[in-house]
Amino acid sequence: MSKITKQSENFSKWYNEVIVQADLAEHGPVKGTMVIKPYGYSLWNNIKNELDKHIVESGHENAYFPLFIPKSFLEKEAKHVEGFAKECAVVTHSRLYVDGESLEVDPASKLEEEVIVRPTSETVIWSMFKKWINSYRDLPIKINQWANVVRWEMRTRLFLRTSEFLWQEGHTAHANKEEAMQEALDIVQIYQNLFENFLSIPVTVGRKSESERFAGAEETFTIEAMMRDKKALQAGTSHYLGTNFGEAFGVKFQNQDNKEEPVYATSWGVSTRMVGALIMAHGDEIGLRLPPKVAPIQVVIVPIYPKNGSDNLEKYVKEIEVKLTQMSLRAKTDVSENSPGFKFNHWEIRGVPIRIEVGIKEAEGNSITLCRRDTLEKTTISFSEIGSVAEMLNNIQENLFLEAKTFLSQNTTEAHTYADLKDVVDNNGGFVIAAWDGDSASEKKVKDDCGATIRCILSDDLDSDSKCIVTNNPAKHKVVFAKSY
Repeated sequence: MSKITKQSENFSKWYNEVIVQADLAEHGPVKGTMVIKPYGYSLWNNIKNELDKHIVESGHENAYFPLFIPKSFLEKEAKHVEGFAKECAVVTHSRLYVDGESLEVDPASKLEEEVIVRPTSETVIWSMFKKWINSYRDLPIKINQWANVVRWEMRTRLFLRTSEFLWQEGHTAHANKEEAMQEALDIVQIYQNLFENFLSIPVTVGRKSESERFAGAEETFTIEAMMRDKKALQAGTSHYLGTNFGEAFGVKFQNQDNKEEPVYATSWGVSTRMVGALIMAHGDEIGLRLPPKVAPIQVVIVPIYPKNGSDNLEKYVKEIEVKLTQMSLRAKTDVSENSPGFKFNHWEIRGVPIRIEVGIKEAEGNSITLCRRDTLEKTTISFSEIGSVAEMLNNIQENLFLEAKTFLSQNTTEAHTYADLKDVVDNNGGFVIAAWDGDSASEKKVKDDCGATIRCILSDDLDSDSKCIVTNNPAKHKVVFAKSY
């Protein structure tokens, strides 16, 4: 294994090297695509299982909708198609033919209507909702799907921005605005809970400015996380769509007075970008540091055998593994023929929360040596105290969250002048809280001047004399500015 670049030297290079050396993913043969390797996919799968549990418990049902969408569906919602037009992959023909030694597109197979590979599924889902919704008795409909989507990205980065990625997308239909808006807010809370209690990543919650909203949404709510290079990562979004999609697809319902009313919509999603968030929020100069709840392997046992082997040590190692498994911990023994030093490095890069080192000394003394990945501290305990491993895992989970929360707090600044805003963004980075007048021109000025965007609107509750940090005009919102991924 080659030495990983320091975060302080080149964060982007560090990130790419960690992904490769931790065996998480690699680039696919088509530019912008990603192959998620077993260790990386097990991370995603653990996140997926945890989130799906909360989605289902909150009254949603899982379903599946087609990968292909007629182009005419996208054209029905003007703002939506405008937002995704430049990212759409388009299917124009249905077959190939062999011409000598090459494959050619069969011109006779040209489709009557081009088909879009889904960038998101609002349009195809609302075409089905039209069939399913007639009466108030049919509402609400609360659907979620786990799927892949395609957005033809020009600049890609593994897990953070790829042309094809995995995600969940929720789509709901409601009888009134209040219920739909509450749905969008409830989902943000589910996402916040997932990030803070499962991934140990603190987030800032707010709503997007108009220019940053999802295409076709009336409001977009977001959770924003700070990475260790102090940039923001939009970690999850939930959208109140109003009646836009219902009207585009002619979806109405009969109320209890037999009058037609419009249907209100939401959509929401998180993606494999969450794996990127885990890497960048917790990783250190060695590699990954995984919160135990999401870690594919929570405890790795590294036997240190003498040259001539030891039956007693082998038996003792098995005893430890069995005990950990009985405690419902995800434990693995490294039985490879690599050196102990190689094994230590191997599992540290992969971020396994606890490493247990067991040699002749431990076997004879009926003890085990624990090394925690978050602090690299070593302790030795007796086998009878092995139950404390579960307590240590809980402590690691909490410690990673507190460490990330402290980092967020230390790198969040309140600015009162435009010069201060630019100075912080240019020289320190992090989140800058400031007052804003709500004008897209002042928002654009900040982006043009220093590359920061409004990550979210925190509040509209300002003092009457509050002034916009850019224009000095009366302010409408308290917002977070930051550079972002």
